[in-house]
Amino acid sequence: MISEPTKEKLLLLKKKTLETWKVFRHNRMGMLGLTILMAFVAMAVFAPQMMLILKAIAGWESAYGPFDVVGPEGMAAAPSSDHWLGTDRRGFDILARTIYGARVSLEIGLVATVVSMGLGSFVGLMSGFWGGWRDEILMRVTDVFLVIPWLVLMIVFATLLPGGPSVEKVILVIGITGWSSTARIVRAQVLSLKQRAFIERARSIGAGDYYIVRKHVFPNVFPLVFANSILTIALSILSESTLSFIGLGPSPKAVVTWGNMLEDAFLAEAMFNGLYLWIIVPGMCIVLIVLAFTFLGYALDEIFNPKLRKR
Repeated sequence: MISEPTKEKLLLLKKKTLETWKVFRHNRMGMLGLTILMAFVAMAVFAPQMMLILKAIAGWESAYGPFDVVGPEGMAAAPSSDHWLGTDRRGFDILARTIYGARVSLEIGLVATVVSMGLGSFVGLMSGFWGGWRDEILMRVTDVFLVIPWLVLMIVFATLLPGGPSVEKVILVIGITGWSSTARIVRAQVLSLKQRAFIERARSIGAGDYYIVRKHVFPNVFPLVFANSILTIALSILSESTLSFIGLGPSPKAVVTWGNMLEDAFLAEAMFNGLYLWIIVPGMCIVLIVLAFTFLGYALDEIFNPKLRKR
């Protein structure tokens, strides 16, 4: 049986969720971003089914997968009725690789964001709440990560970390180079929160530091972290594409992402051979998914910060 206090909390949570959705659905930018994102999520989740549907519509012999080789005669072939976007230099269907590429690109963006948000939140909480020598050390380290350009940092870490190119390595590189701005944001919010009256009341009744951080500080910081994480996902996807394009991402022979599709197209001189769709379609996918997360981030920022709402 659910207790009365639990029922009240669930009803309050339901009420807040409905109010948040009411504000969100009136935000055109947010709804547009959500629509685009849901389309890409559907593409990633139902990639095999989408290829089967396209096979039935176009009358193809088979529903091509991302690593199904058409044959020697189909290498770097122009668009045709059997291959709407053409094939790459290995004989892989570009349309199939574009659809399946949504899976790994979104996976890298989400997991790398969890890593960077977790690390940034931890550093920001430690630095802002306890201060002193911890604050000095952590903020100086954060300043180093903020001052050095992110692309240079990623290249250095991707080169120094052991092991060959892989999805896990790319996630780790993006995660450990993208936490510094989050740490600064969280620290600033914590410095403001720890001076509030409810924190002093918690201290006066004997609450310990870790209890205060867990029960009072972090819940008030989380909405800000959540809104920032949406924007960070977009940056993580863009970072993966950049690393893949310069040859530091997952191998296109083992994993398909939009980034390594662009790398493969560049190495095959697709633009000079008239295979424009090989570059345009994956590039547009990256632009649209980044735009979708950016729109969502701005919409959530408006929801969590009432001062930004239009009167």
